[in-house]
Formats: sequence, C-alpha cells, structure tokens
Amino acid sequence: MTLNSADSAFVARLADQLPEGVLRPADPRYLEEPRGRYLGQAGLLALPHSTEEVATLVRAAHEARVPVVPYGGGTGLVGGQVMPEGPAPLLLSLEKMTAIRGVYPAENVLIAEAGAILADVQAAATEAGRLFPLSLAAEGSARIGGNLATNAGGVNVLRYGNARDLCLGLEAVLPNGEIWHGLSRLRKDNTGYDLRNLLVGSEGSLGVITAASLKLSPIPAAQGTAVFVVPSPQAAIALLSLARDQLGEGISAFELMHRQGLTFLAETMPQVRQPFAEAPEWCVLIELGLARGLDPEEALADLFEAALEADLAQDGVIAQSAAQREALWTVRETIPEANRLIGAISSHDISVPISEIPDFITRGGEAIARLGSGDMRINCFGHLGDGNLHYNVFPAAGKTRKEYEHLREDVKRTVHDLVADFDGSMSAEHGIGRMKTGDLERYGDPVKLAAMRAIKAALDPHGIMNPGAVLRQGT
Repeated sequence: MTLNSADSAFVARLADQLPEGVLRPADPRYLEEPRGRYLGQAGLLALPHSTEEVATLVRAAHEARVPVVPYGGGTGLVGGQVMPEGPAPLLLSLEKMTAIRGVYPAENVLIAEAGAILADVQAAATEAGRLFPLSLAAEGSARIGGNLATNAGGVNVLRYGNARDLCLGLEAVLPNGEIWHGLSRLRKDNTGYDLRNLLVGSEGSLGVITAASLKLSPIPAAQGTAVFVVPSPQAAIALLSLARDQLGEGISAFELMHRQGLTFLAETMPQVRQPFAEAPEWCVLIELGLARGLDPEEALADLFEAALEADLAQDGVIAQSAAQREALWTVRETIPEANRLIGAISSHDISVPISEIPDFITRGGEAIARLGSGDMRINCFGHLGDGNLHYNVFPAAGKTRKEYEHLREDVKRTVHDLVADFDGSMSAEHGIGRMKTGDLERYGDPVKLAAMRAIKAALDPHGIMNPGAVLRQGT
C-alpha cells in the first residue's frame, strides 16, 4: 500500500480544523532515540490538547494515507518512536495531555491522560494515599501512554505485574479516527473481545491511547531494602524461594546484579556509593513492603540468618533509614546509565523460565566467548523475580563498540538463539519496535504472527499507524 508524506498540502488540510500551535515542525529531539541507532524523520509534529484533536489528526491522516507515529516520552529502547524510512510521517505527541482526570481511592483507581509523566501519576496516587506501583529508571520522563503502549515492566512486576496488569480501561483513537470510550473502572467486564489488552503492548500500531484507567494499591505501611551477596545465580533463585516462604507477597522487588555492572558503575560514576568495598561476583537487591505492625528490618535480618545457614548468602547490607534505602536503589538504577557510558556492542532484553536462568547464564557466557577474539565482557542483571534479564555484551577494556560492529549481529543471534532454546522471549519488557521485527519473524509462532497481521489489516487497512513497528511493512 502507498503512503504519503505529511507535507504542506496535508498541513493546509488541517489548518482550519485545529487551534493555532498544535502543528509545528519537529525539533531534532523528537527524531532521536536513547541508544542512537536510529534517526527518525517527520513531515510535521502535532501537539494536541484533547482526545477530539487527536481524533481530528488521525482521521485526516487516514483519509490522506499519511503515516502516524505516536510519541510518548521518547525513552523507548527499540526504535518504536522513530520512523527512519518511508514517507515523512505525522509525529503525534500527547505531551500537552497530562491531566489526572480523576482519583477514586475507595476503588483503588486513577484516571490519567496519556501524556502524564509516570512520576506525576505516582505522585497523584501518593497524594490520595495510594500506590501506583509501575516503577522504571525513566519514570521522570516516560509517559503513561507510552508505558501502556509498550506494556512496560520495571522493578515491581514480581508483586504487582506489568503495565497490562495495572490497566483497567482505555480511551483511544482508532486508525480511522473514531474514539473508543473504554475508560472502565470495573474489575469485571465480560462483554466480548478485550480491546484494552489488544491496544496495550501494540506500540501505537493499532491506535493512539489518549487516557487510561489505572489500578492502584495500598501503600505498604513499612518498607525495607537490603543487598545480599550470593554465591551464584542458582543460590539467588533458592534465596527468592526462601524469601517467599518466609515473607509471602511482601516481596516487592528481587533484582540480580553482577560484578561487571558494579565495575562499570565504579568506572563511570565513582560518586555513586556502593554497598561493598569490593564488588561481589553476584548479589541481589531485595525490597519489602509490609503491612502495619511488621518490621521490615527485622524480617530482612531473619531472612539473612536463614540464608546464611543454608549457604545462600555470604554477606549483606540492610538499610537502616530511608536515605540508605535510596542509596541502595541508586546503585541498581544507575547501572543502565553506566552501561550506556561504556557502550554496548549489543543489548538484550530477554526472559527465560526462572529455574533455567543459571544454565542460561553459563551457556551464554560460553557462547559469547566463542565469538571473535573471545574478549567481550557481559553484564547480566535485572528482574530475577520475574525471569527478565538484561543481558548486555560490551567491548574488552580499552576498546570501543565500533571495533566490534562486525560482530553485533552474530552476538544478537547467538543470545536470541539460546533464549529460544530455553523457551524464553527475546523481548521481555521493551517491546519489538523497529529493532526486533526480524527477530519476531524468526522466533515468533507463525500462527500468532498470522493472527497479528490479520488484526492489523482489519483495524488499520491503510497501514498508517506506526508503519514498520512491531510488524514490518508489507508482511
């Protein structure tokens, strides 16, 4: 199918339908993505103030066959927010649509427009005495519409689930410009196909999310944080099981960290205080959120004693204050920035069954060592509690990723082939975007892919919604 650029004729078509200032040229920042692997283009940037204005824009694009690229906070890591090739698209940013439309503490529900920054949604929930538990390193700039469009994960999936699990309803503009009014606050609504779950995770390829009804939780009365040194990933998994036996659903996060990430952090951001004088080979960061009357520090101390007795822990630091808790989390949350400063050859957002993680880590290291000169470094870290690892491969010390560019595809193929061997996923929480469309075709179930293409064709027959994201154009 043929698409057209968002050119001057398209602008003229919209000029009398929208308020002044909605349409403008796209600043360079809208055409970039964090890893610098794609440079986008845009014939036009639109900054609507309402769902009705979004509908006007999408309807015009549908009629003129102009591609539409929805833009959230620009923090996506798989190129879903930029369109490098093809007709210059309409770049649609909802950054002016930031309202918290309603908070219902008794129902544990908050309704926010899609342009609301995640941290602001969290703050609105806190002000109402509730918790919105989606938590990401980019929460100060990521927008809730993009979080839902990519089905974002983060550090609290273990306890609260990912973005899909935190969404009760949506308002969205479909590819023909019609508005779907689906902002339900209901937990139970068994009336046919679930359009909410179809749009969550679709990365803007099936429509534009304009608002969402979000699930809140009680704020834990007491929180505790600790870092335990563990002898191996196998011991970390056994420790997770022990922690669940002792603390039930009180575990909010269980993060695995490797020495390589701590070394990168020491090299690039020495001002970040680390919990141990010498970085351990493996350690886990544990976050507890307990009910009133329970002492998290005491619970963590009891857990450490049990882990020590079972040879599952070798050392540990238990935070004694909010400042110490924040310092421990700062270590975990700045590892991705340290990775960026070092410069990865290839980064992988993967998941494998939790019990298979130790074997995967061993076999992955062996496979990477067989590539090239065998001197590449691996930083494997992430959300152990839900099986999601960030498995990133870096140059040898003193070298740059440019020196390994010829190996990048081999590294990615090696990691993803191994993930497939373990019945895992090559995209755990970042999505497909444009970066992984070929991987989806290679590793995806063919029946599922056929169903996805049929859904795309039915809802977006002209193919205007984020062309090339999730599904390659023409497939």
